[in-house]
Formats: sequence, structure tokens, C-alpha cells
Amino acid sequence: MKAIPMADQSPIVTKTVELCQTILDQPAYQNLKKDILAFLEDQDARRVYEKLCDMQEELHGKQHAGQQVTEEEFEAFQSVEKEFLAMPVATKFIEAQRQMQKIEETVSTYVRRTFELGRVPDEDDMPSSGGCGSGCGCHG
Repeated sequence: MKAIPMADQSPIVTKTVELCQTILDQPAYQNLKKDILAFLEDQDARRVYEKLCDMQEELHGKQHAGQQVTEEEFEAFQSVEKEFLAMPVATKFIEAQRQMQKIEETVSTYVRRTFELGRVPDEDDMPSSGGCGSGCGCHG
């Protein structure tokens, strides 16, 4: 991606770029990225994942069309899902995706609450069940 010259950036873009760099610099992010790359490099895990996604899409399509999913189809799906979840690289991939999503949700929540409140939200302004948890790098 081509960097935007600093003279062409608004203060919002400048600070957003700084936030993005801060996220990338976090050791927790580096670990998440490592787990995702390990999954992407594992041909067997990717093959099983693609098969699982295809099966899920097919079953969802049947249900959406009002067709009944057979017991055999459901059991086949569960078998592939069990195979996938038995792979340590797969479970680390899923957890890494969840953690990245939590970080993204936390950033979005802070921005949304800033617009709603007209000020920077403090901890009391944030949803109690939200947040990205420990290890994300956003906690002081």
C-alpha cells in the first residue's frame, strides 16, 4: 500500500495511521499474525477448513431454501468440524481471528462512543462486556 504524503493527510488520518502502527507494534499482534500465517502455510489445515466452509455453505443454502438437512449430512459436517478443531494450528488460527476482531470492535466502540458523547469516553462509558481482553496491548 502506498503511503499518503503527510502534507495530504488530515489530522484524523494522521492519528488513524499512528493507531494502526501502534497496533502493529504490539507483541500480542505479532503473536496473532504468527498464528494466522502458520495456518495459511499448513496445506492440510487449509484444505479441511475449505471443506468445512463449503459444507457449511451447502447446509445453510439447503436450510434457507426450506430443504431438510439429513442426519447423514449433519454428521458429515460434524466429522469434518471435529477433524479441523483437532488441529492445533486451526484452533490457534480461530483464536487469533477472534482476538483481532475484539481489537477492531474495541476501536470501533471507542470511536462510536466519542461521537455519541461528544468527548473521549472513559472506562465507565464503555460496555462492561466489551473490550479486547488482556494481551491486546490497548490496556495501560
